[in-house]
Amino acid sequence: MPFPIKMTLTVIVILAAAGAYLFQDSIGQVGPKYAVLFLGVFMAVAMWVFPEVTRKGSDRRGQR
Repeated sequence: MPFPIKMTLTVIVILAAAGAYLFQDSIGQVGPKYAVLFLGVFMAVAMWVFPEVTRKGSDRRGQR
């Protein structure tokens, strides 16, 4: 995945997690707000740490 797309997705994930955290905080839920915060950070880090899946060759199943 190209760097600008990956960076844009990272920013969107972090902003969405921050928004969900603030929403959960505003309605008074303690446990879910920390879960949202953890999962948002985990998703952003996972995009950078785990490699993107690529296929070798151009042959596709079921097509000849």
